Amino acid sequence: MAEFKIAVADPADGQTYQHEVDGQDANRFLGREIGEEVDGGAVGLDGYSIKLTGGSDETGRPMREDVPGAQIRERLLEGGVGFNPSRDGERERITVRGRQVSEETAQVNATIVDSDDNVRVALGLEEPEPDADEEADADNDEESGDAEDTEDAEDAERC
Repeated sequence: MAEFKIAVADPADGQTYQHEVDGQDANRFLGREIGEEVDGGAVGLDGYSIKLTGGSDETGRPMREDVPGAQIRERLLEGGVGFNPSRDGERERITVRGRQVSEETAQVNATIVDSDDNVRVALGLEEPEPDADEEADADNDEESGDAEDTEDAEDAERC
């Protein structure tokens, strides 16, 4: 059974949130490729759409968009994902994994494409802010309750 971490980036605030998925939620990602959009319900973001941007396997090999399939391949790289050259013209043969999410994938990187609300609220990390109307109603209830308490106290003093 597939099990991996999803690192979801929120471009609105620059934060990244990790979420572990397994079972049916993990199966939603199997066979998908880098660049595809997936429903965010698998990571607790109902109503959101997330785009797969990369990932890595158990050994840390990065997924590259230009490598087809899910197998590992050796590529002669001049830069980009998986290799950072230290001087001009430097190339190195690097083992990378293909662009398809598979059972061997340990982490999938994604970014939010469509967002309606605050992501922290959707993930349950923050409480939703009450509406202005609800706050006004709550203030009115408190004021009327205080007035009743004052009247009761005055009646008790008279007796």
